Amino acid sequence: MEYVLAFLVLIGVLIWFHELGHFLMAKLFGVKVEIFSIGFGPVLISKKVGETEYRLSALPLGGFVKLYGEEEQIEDKRAFSSKPNWQKILIAFGGPLFNFILAILLFALIAMVGRQVPKYLYEEPLVGHVVEDSIAYKLGIKERDIILEINSKKVQNWKELENAIFENILAKEWSVKVLRNGEEVSLFLKDSVSKSAGFGAEPWLPAVLGRVVEDSPASQVGLQAGDKILKVNGKEINGWYELVKHVRESKDRPVLLTIQRGDSIEEKMVIPKVDPRTGMPILGIAPYVEKVETREPPLQAILEGFQRTYMLSILSLKALWSLITGGLSIKTLGGPIAIAQLAGESAQHGLIPFIGMMAFISVQLAIFNLIPLPILDGGLILLFLMESIRRKPFSPKFKEVWVKAGYAIIIVLAGFVILNDIMRILSGGRF
Repeated sequence: MEYVLAFLVLIGVLIWFHELGHFLMAKLFGVKVEIFSIGFGPVLISKKVGETEYRLSALPLGGFVKLYGEEEQIEDKRAFSSKPNWQKILIAFGGPLFNFILAILLFALIAMVGRQVPKYLYEEPLVGHVVEDSIAYKLGIKERDIILEINSKKVQNWKELENAIFENILAKEWSVKVLRNGEEVSLFLKDSVSKSAGFGAEPWLPAVLGRVVEDSPASQVGLQAGDKILKVNGKEINGWYELVKHVRESKDRPVLLTIQRGDSIEEKMVIPKVDPRTGMPILGIAPYVEKVETREPPLQAILEGFQRTYMLSILSLKALWSLITGGLSIKTLGGPIAIAQLAGESAQHGLIPFIGMMAFISVQLAIFNLIPLPILDGGLILLFLMESIRRKPFSPKFKEVWVKAGYAIIIVLAGFVILNDIMRILSGGRF
């Protein structure tokens, strides 16, 4: 129920803001708005205010603004059909524009309210672990390397490094400069980069428990948050990733942990369980990550909102292009079930993560609606641009075929992503 409620709140806000963009842009150019609807299908609530009927409908998977003269040619200055194409384009663009604006405002709100972030983000990017089969692994980055540059962009801390990775994560070529044993080393990688493991360079983390999952092997033997792991099977370890390595090498065999709790030293025998999603043995623990609170003044927060929205938009466009060219599998697409899953999980972690997820989905909604497919905003913009080039409107028959083709494409796409979501859940995977 919590997931459903989180989904309805998230999608309701996003749809309302999107349709508000169309509504206000239409009003700006003097177009009469007949209906403003959140949702499709049977009308649950309806109220007419002035010349516009406002609706809340049963199917919360979209919304629409019905404009006077949108479906037929009417010679009236308040009709959509009588407006010049540049105004029609801006009215169509109003929805995605407002989704971008919403993302900027939400990211800015998060920055102003303040949030807990890992302290290491503001420390030099000293590599404590390299994930196998990752970009960093294939580049040849090693533990104890200090990363200086990513594709010619200098980085001074983990936050700048993460931003640089974010901008380049779908790049086919990588150029990285590291400081290794006091000497600068340049590393290069071309073609066939595996995206499955991400960039794969991680900061060093102490082998201290930050969280113990309820009913996990760790909780069953009494491990607690704050415990420091000193040894695994009698061998001293240095950091969290050595602990993970030993646990994975153990398969499902018992693991003897030597822990420090306060001033006392104890030993705990734990039998890992295999995670069905990954096939890896796990204990049900998460590392302790020291946090600091950051809070930005309004102007800086808005600037950060612009920056994060821009970076996310660029990454989304790159991902879309990779889907078109085959660089990314279409199985990575998610539909309403995936959005509900993300909304519910983020809501469980608190209001700030939920707002961040809403900003993320808002950018995706804007990008999706700008795809030049019939019935999407991008398709309408393309249609009006083509009419401007040919200097006369298309025939009603062409527009009818255009709309029907659009509905067919969207129905097929919606069916695919919903089926993809269901298959992902049945296989135990996550979006």
